[in-house]
Amino acid sequence: MRRLQGGQPRPLGAAWTKQGVNFALYAPDASRVQLCLYDPRSGEEQDCYELPERTGDVWHGLVSLRRAGYGSDYAFRVDGPADPGRGLRFDVGVPLIDPYAREIVMGPPLRARIPEPRFDWRGDRAPAVPWRDTVIYELHVKGYTALHPQVPQDLRGKYLGLAQPSVIAHLRSLGVTTVELLPCQAFLSEDFLLQRGLVNYWGYNSLAWFAPATQYALANPVAEFKTMVKALHAAGIEVIMDVVFNHTAEGNEGGRTLSLRGIDNPVYYRLLDGDKRYYENLTGCGNTVNCEHPAVRTLIIDCLKYWVEEMHVDGFRFDLATVLARDAGGFDPNSPFFAALRAEPALAYAKLIAEPWDVGMGGYQLGRFPNGWSEWNDRYRDTLRSFWRGDAGKIGELAERLAGSSDLFRRDGRKPTASLNFLTAHDGFTLYDLVSYAHRHNEANLEGNADGHQHNLSSNQGVEGPSDDPAVEARRRRQMRNLLASLLLSQGVPMLQAGDEFARTQGGNNNAYCQDNEISWVDWGRAAQYADLLDFVRALLALRRRYAELRRDTFFKGAPQRAGAKDISWLHPRGEEMSAADWNEAGLRALGASVRRGADPSGRLLLILNAGSAALPFVLPAATGGIWTRLIDTAAEPFDAPWTSTGGVYACEASSVVLLEC
Repeated sequence: MRRLQGGQPRPLGAAWTKQGVNFALYAPDASRVQLCLYDPRSGEEQDCYELPERTGDVWHGLVSLRRAGYGSDYAFRVDGPADPGRGLRFDVGVPLIDPYAREIVMGPPLRARIPEPRFDWRGDRAPAVPWRDTVIYELHVKGYTALHPQVPQDLRGKYLGLAQPSVIAHLRSLGVTTVELLPCQAFLSEDFLLQRGLVNYWGYNSLAWFAPATQYALANPVAEFKTMVKALHAAGIEVIMDVVFNHTAEGNEGGRTLSLRGIDNPVYYRLLDGDKRYYENLTGCGNTVNCEHPAVRTLIIDCLKYWVEEMHVDGFRFDLATVLARDAGGFDPNSPFFAALRAEPALAYAKLIAEPWDVGMGGYQLGRFPNGWSEWNDRYRDTLRSFWRGDAGKIGELAERLAGSSDLFRRDGRKPTASLNFLTAHDGFTLYDLVSYAHRHNEANLEGNADGHQHNLSSNQGVEGPSDDPAVEARRRRQMRNLLASLLLSQGVPMLQAGDEFARTQGGNNNAYCQDNEISWVDWGRAAQYADLLDFVRALLALRRRYAELRRDTFFKGAPQRAGAKDISWLHPRGEEMSAADWNEAGLRALGASVRRGADPSGRLLLILNAGSAALPFVLPAATGGIWTRLIDTAAEPFDAPWTSTGGVYACEASSVVLLEC
């Protein structure tokens, strides 16, 4: 075994220098660490070296540029006690992925590669969209372009496919400001899926946090990811990554040793106090990353810095984010992880979004993340779904959700933009399926239709699944318009799921995580079939841009201001402000919200929502200084057909949304 120079303990991972490539690995319980270099073509091991120096808990060594450089493949072998009862699972015979690996070769064997870091970023500028103006569009890199007719065949489903002009033109025409990419960190499919002939399509099974997923690249995942980001930025569109720091692809005690487990298992994972052979499973995925450990927090912060500084992403959505701030006592809103994140200058302007729950005890923490975070608001989702399904007793909570959920987020100086509002996401029904299926249909997942949640709050409009009944189709189209109008006219940050703007369907599958096929891929043929819905979404987002009152930075006060008019008034259909008795009226399924426009006390926007099964006359407030003009009516044909009135009554159709201005 050849001898190396000592090198340096920082930075961790593989770092090119003029003297050679420095390798450093944090492994405090190891007795020795070997570096193995591989032939990039054959994948065969060529050389193996002992890392000769240990500084604190970091092992390190320097390889000459004659033996390693850009394009070199490598792995670590880590020796130490094999004592599962103490949580130690060392095995020097197993090659391990570097936690700081920038690129992964999927092998066999699995190994890291040192990528060429240089890239022409000239002209790239972060769009820096303010939170109040942000409209998020969640998409899957492969599924979004896999069937796109205007994307070249070889680029479909790839990072470079998202960089195509036709794709970017669609995003711009919608008016979305920010794409949120499902996981693009290197990931693996679970063995149980592969045995069924399925794969982990969504990608929530991380292997290496710094490395772009190779599945979406032609040849060079790092350069191609950067090319995608630069193209989206040139169009003024931000890029947010869905990141998975809560668990890894190594699974539970019966899983494969791939990286962290073999490097230092008790450092990187939460183990059961009573028996450290077993993992705490707060994620439902077999293991839980130990973010309580300082070295793990450093690893995650370093990773986020890399994606911002080197890959130019604009922010992150943290999967099962409660795990990040857990200690022995549970979730801590003042955790060291949040403090470390705040202290890192490189992340000062990154958008941070939490999925504010995990599956452990006390895992649901909606509204408890620090100032500066936005949170997936499932209370918004469930309230709006329930209201439009026609459930009773939802008026009070509906008002809270439309106004930005101040009951959840009005603390510590937080704003309405802390509420990330959504009706659908990758996990669950699409918008079309939400109004077309009363039950899940997950048979293709090969779990006996027992997977996926049953709390869908959906309605099929009288027929389960596809229907050629024009009346059923008309009801479905109107319900989609109602749901979209509610979402895009609410306070907070709206998120659309890709394809919902033209009624994408998964055939009723509400857990399509393992369906890398037409079930999950966006069918662009529906854009013509549902062109009216697509136009409706564009019009709604144009209204949202036009009226600052629809995207406030502060919560409504609901009390008279100096100008003498309330910033918002909640109205009963009889035209009067809601009384305490009205809020408790079980049969009430309609509500009006009158919002002051700018500083002029006479200028108002009036939003009316009627989820009832019958039309009703909504008494309009006097249009002081002007007339009421209709902006949209989801029951009208066309939805923005001209209509004006100086007051009186608006005939609000059953199951409809109306927006007026004066």
